[in-house]
Amino acid sequence: MKKLLILPLLLAGAIGSAHAVEFNQVQLNSSMMTFAYKQMGVPLEGKFRKFTAQLTFDPARINAAQAKLEVDLASIDTGSGEGDDEVAGKLWFNTKAYPAARFVSGSVKALGGNRYETSGKLTIKGRTLDVAAPFAFRQEGKIGIFDGAFTLKRLDYAIGEGLWADVGTVADEVRIVFHIVTNAAAPIKK
Repeated sequence: MKKLLILPLLLAGAIGSAHAVEFNQVQLNSSMMTFAYKQMGVPLEGKFRKFTAQLTFDPARINAAQAKLEVDLASIDTGSGEGDDEVAGKLWFNTKAYPAARFVSGSVKALGGNRYETSGKLTIKGRTLDVAAPFAFRQEGKIGIFDGAFTLKRLDYAIGEGLWADVGTVADEVRIVFHIVTNAAAPIKK
């Protein structure tokens, strides 16, 4: 008798899991990585033209979510060619020695509604620190959209050394904003 009761439960679980959707195919041409900061009290913005992202996200299996992002630091666009050259230099990103910034998630937790937070390790200029980045997720058919932001302190990563370490000239806080668009993989089974 127990076997007969378990069979419908197993079937119900299999049917429910057949509808799970995993978003893992990043559309880089539709995604963006931008930043905002203040220089001499004036708000400024920029972006990174090149980055890669690997995501695995299924809202029904949040504990299995993973993210890896790598930003080509030489692809920075500050809105000024002179500014781009300066921040690629040794006192800022030193892109010859450290060409990329990397983020690897360690965990993702649900915050309620369509809000989540990923925690992981961010490495810039050979320095690796823990970061947490809240994000919103929305699904539009087979498209998954991730929008989030977090603030880092540039001096924690030795970004802007020497005379540029003066936070009165360039603020220590830099807001990183990401917009990642993904396609869903074929339905997965648990």
